[in-house]
Amino acid sequence: MSAFKTFVRSGHWPTLFASFLYFDFCFAVWVLNGAMGPFISEAFSLSPAQKGFMISVPILAGALMRFPLGVLAQYIGRKNAAMVEMSLIVAALGFGYVFVDSYDSVLAMGVLLGIAGASFGVALSLGSGWYPPRYKGLAMGIAGAGNSGTVLAVLFAPPLAMKFGWQSVYGLAALTMLLPMLVMWFSAKEPPDREHQTFRQHISCLFEKDGWAFSLIYIVTFGGFIGLASFLPTYFHDQFKVSKVEAGQLTMLATLMGSGVRVLGGYISDRIGGIHTLTGVLLLVAATLTLCGFAGGSLVVTTLLFMLCFAALGAGNGALFQLVPLRWPLTTAVAGSMIGEVGALGGGFLPNAMGLSKQYSGSYLGGFLAFTALALVMLAMLRIVQIRWTRTWAEKGGRARHAESHDAHFTPVSTTRAEAKAAR
Repeated sequence: MSAFKTFVRSGHWPTLFASFLYFDFCFAVWVLNGAMGPFISEAFSLSPAQKGFMISVPILAGALMRFPLGVLAQYIGRKNAAMVEMSLIVAALGFGYVFVDSYDSVLAMGVLLGIAGASFGVALSLGSGWYPPRYKGLAMGIAGAGNSGTVLAVLFAPPLAMKFGWQSVYGLAALTMLLPMLVMWFSAKEPPDREHQTFRQHISCLFEKDGWAFSLIYIVTFGGFIGLASFLPTYFHDQFKVSKVEAGQLTMLATLMGSGVRVLGGYISDRIGGIHTLTGVLLLVAATLTLCGFAGGSLVVTTLLFMLCFAALGAGNGALFQLVPLRWPLTTAVAGSMIGEVGALGGGFLPNAMGLSKQYSGSYLGGFLAFTALALVMLAMLRIVQIRWTRTWAEKGGRARHAESHDAHFTPVSTTRAEAKAAR
């Protein structure tokens, strides 16, 4: 308890809470079409491939919007960027309530829901910006636990859609966005770690191998989380013939594990290192997804396996973003947005793979095995690149270097080559 009090006093907890709430509600909006997938599919008689594509559109759109929002945040501030984004989300949800009445308009609405998916890098950087390096993993884990918005979506959207109609859920979601907007406006403060740099300096991580290594790993940890969370209501409904509301409740059990364990993943990574944590995560993800593919006849076993898989994915998200501020201490927001963008793009892979597998083979097994293979490839890459990481900017296992962990002013002891060049 004393350690947690020390953590709280080391930063600005109202900003951290506002960041969590902002990300939480944005995430709920981002996955609305996935949560209402069975309703939308029934309304327009969609094929398995169409279901997978419809669910993937918001994921892909959100991924593409993340990096521009991260760059904007560097110029107008993260708090202001968050307020602008939430205002646009309210307008987009208003469009959904009034105009969505066909499959094509659902796809267009999916693009607009992507605005909510852009919040990731800004939320994590805003929430952790007040905390020193030794606590950034935990701070990012708390802010990143806002992916529990998936729980809100799958828990409340189906019963509301059942009672009022699924289009009405867009309008109700617009009203809920007022809460995080008010909390952000009155509670959050712009962190002191903002740097005035050129656009070229902002995007320097795009030209570095480490940026792409992080992004590819994040395809598995976050791409797997968002892709699987969005597709599970449809999977449970189609595979086990449960009701639409029950499909949402089962999805909630799985995603709740991932959201809660994300904080633990950041906390553990601060102590044993993000590299060690990610190694275990990728092994567990590969094992559980393979078993899920072969357990399609048992609802109980499948649900328990998904819970374990989501726990691993959540811990992996926390672990990876424990490493980001160590590697890019001066441009965490933009680096995080770029990594989040590529990772979220990977989230579009899983719903499409599942839908295509079901349509052309009659089973979801192929989709599960495809993502398992991807996880194993990323594990092999991690074990190779970590050798260089621990020789340059991280301690063994991926922990913060000792000198950096005590720097109250967040000034890195040694910058990366790109940041050193940008500073000259």
